[in-house]
Amino acid sequence: MIKGDNRVRGTRVKGFIGLFILCIFGQLSAACAPSANQHIRQIEPEQYRAEAAPKTADVAHISDGNYAYEKLSEEGRQVYDEILTGILAHQEKITLSSSDTDVMRKAYIAVCADYGGLFWVNGYVFTKYNRGEEVVGLEFAPNYVMTLEEREQTQKQIDNVVDEWLGGISMMDTDYDKVKYIYELLSTNTEYVEEAENSQNIISVFLNRQTVCQGYACAVQYLMKQLGIKCVIVSGTALGDAHAWNLFQMDGEYYYMDVTWGRGRYTQNAAEKFFVDYKYMAMTTEEMLRSHIPNQELPLPECTAVENNYYIKEGKYIEEWNPDEIGTELSEAWTEKQMLILRFADKELYNQTINYFIEKGNLAEYCSNIEQVTYMADEVWQEISFCFLE
Repeated sequence: MIKGDNRVRGTRVKGFIGLFILCIFGQLSAACAPSANQHIRQIEPEQYRAEAAPKTADVAHISDGNYAYEKLSEEGRQVYDEILTGILAHQEKITLSSSDTDVMRKAYIAVCADYGGLFWVNGYVFTKYNRGEEVVGLEFAPNYVMTLEEREQTQKQIDNVVDEWLGGISMMDTDYDKVKYIYELLSTNTEYVEEAENSQNIISVFLNRQTVCQGYACAVQYLMKQLGIKCVIVSGTALGDAHAWNLFQMDGEYYYMDVTWGRGRYTQNAAEKFFVDYKYMAMTTEEMLRSHIPNQELPLPECTAVENNYYIKEGKYIEEWNPDEIGTELSEAWTEKQMLILRFADKELYNQTINYFIEKGNLAEYCSNIEQVTYMADEVWQEISFCFLE
């Protein structure tokens, strides 16, 4: 079932004593980044010196190789490092080297895209220091939703679950095996629940096993990083609703993944059955754009690789008409009571398979004692799903 997260976080009103003259509030989609509040302080030169104006920080680049980080300007990378270093250290206030609020905003969005595991942060407040019309400094204050002690306790709980969940895969496995493992793991272990608690972070996935698109996307990024797979969170809309999914690299090529839509379901004999829908596991740009529209915050590559597409990799991609080969796939799935999803190279093969095996009833030649079949035909993706689950 296709679902998206369309909630938008509200802003918070905070008072400011003394030199506070104005508060302006901004709002972003929950599938992108939490809201930010702004304080503007008008100060005289003497006051600014007395209050120790923000100075350029000397922070090493700690995120080289992260996708969103590398798309920033040099100034943006510096601010990214300052924000990330401060958040990891649980600092209440972070003095930024840049006085450009747009640079700060883009840097924070990039941090959130590269690090799905920052479950203890929800947005930020920033203070702008002005001298006349000139902006002379920015102070960034993360909005922490828990204390450092609570964060550390929660991290231990998450670590225990992640260690258990990743017990069936290792760094020595292929990129494809790692990606497929994570996709299946999250699709089968986590339920989509619109009102799930902590749905915007990984707590909902690893501790509650109920989440929405943002939680799924954060968990994908978090697990991919554990296994050495470059991965970033992508925000935008899907079928008109705010949504989050992932861009990742497999064997040097980029693909898109949407685990939120990977948990397929159908009804058979009044019973609801769930299965892993692999069409969203490793999408090209063309496939992704059929339903997803990324926002413009993060430059994205043109994804065209298909070598690690599930159907091609697993021999479920039909390029020529051979009823016996298709029949063998059907027979094995029927015997094992498994879901079989076949993708076809063109509509002619797709229609020919429906006509031969279903409309003419030749499915019975390969699936002994079968009396009826539940199947799903998807003309857009040119896929047929044979539902043999018990």
